[in-house]
Amino acid sequence: MDVGVSQGTVSRDLAQNKGFRGYRFLQAHRFAEQRGSARKGLAHVMTPCLIVRVETFSQENQWSPEQICGALNHEDGTKVSHESLYRHIWSDKRVGGTLYLHLRQRGKKRGAATAGRGLIPGRIDIAQRPAIVDAKSRLGDWELDSIIGAKHRGAITSMVERKTKLTMLVLLDGPTSKATKKSTIARLEPLKKHVLTLISDNGKGFAGHAEINEKLGSGFYFCTPYHSWERGLNENTNGLVRQYFPKGTDFTKLTAKDVQRVEDLLNNRPRKALNYHSPNEVFAKLTAPPQNYALGM
Repeated sequence: MDVGVSQGTVSRDLAQNKGFRGYRFLQAHRFAEQRGSARKGLAHVMTPCLIVRVETFSQENQWSPEQICGALNHEDGTKVSHESLYRHIWSDKRVGGTLYLHLRQRGKKRGAATAGRGLIPGRIDIAQRPAIVDAKSRLGDWELDSIIGAKHRGAITSMVERKTKLTMLVLLDGPTSKATKKSTIARLEPLKKHVLTLISDNGKGFAGHAEINEKLGSGFYFCTPYHSWERGLNENTNGLVRQYFPKGTDFTKLTAKDVQRVEDLLNNRPRKALNYHSPNEVFAKLTAPPQNYALGM
């Protein structure tokens, strides 16, 4: 009897879908569906269509491979590893492409040997950070980063408190460790009793972390190299800052007043995560001294 498929196809179907009581077509159909569902969870290959989407995210949005992977999965369940994206970017560079220019570490390949360890003396990894920080249940855990201006001229130190979303921005002449250390201490020292931990990426700008710790009495930790999501609040905040100072902005033409205006806008903005209170409101409430009432009043 001719069933319209090859003998090999029939043999594979019998071998894959046979149960304890032999081959039954309903059971075989169920087995096939289960395998199909499992395949949906596997990472996609870099098809031409997927490559177009990836390159659009990279070039137009300036997103990192990790952020692109998250966006693809969120949009339609497309799963692709960020390692695949990095391989595509470096292959593109080898043939004269420019995708690598949209990476934060432009022109430098990823790897533990060039990502923090050894470059930052006394670096303490995020794995050693207290577990309570992940819950965002207490006041005093901060995420830090440097936002770099066009042609690497000028920078903004960005500091965000995890529970209240309070943001502090400081304009610098450049992302040097000396300037970053000075600005971080200057802004956070008045609040030092509300500074328990700090975390940043592995940029050399935070090489002065030991002196920051000494002044603030805090614990300073560094993200796993290229795991930007480990300080996702800060990454999101930097995106908000970029709405006012887009990529290509010459930071040397900004003033401290320009940056303070943006800080004020962000801290007075109602946030859904704060039940539509602003960061300023929530921070003020949590840091307000307790009320003392006289007996008999």
